[in-house]
Amino acid sequence: QREWLTVVLLPGYAPELNPVEGMWAHIKRSLANLAARTLSNLATLLHRRLKALQYRRAILDGFLAGTGLTLDRPD
Repeated sequence: QREWLTVVLLPGYAPELNPVEGMWAHIKRSLANLAARTLSNLATLLHRRLKALQYRRAILDGFLAGTGLTLDRPD
């Protein structure tokens, strides 16, 4: 137990509460019409798209907002 730590119990399977699900949906939509020649080409493209997302704070915040969760401590 730590004063700075708050544990929130979530259901065992709840993709709607996982911001990463929104991020992957966003990435998959951007790849909808892609026909990569090799797995290496696909991996390179994914790496670039994920790296670009890293600098788009508003989109990342939107993935969290889409879950209805916050980073604030519960009262």
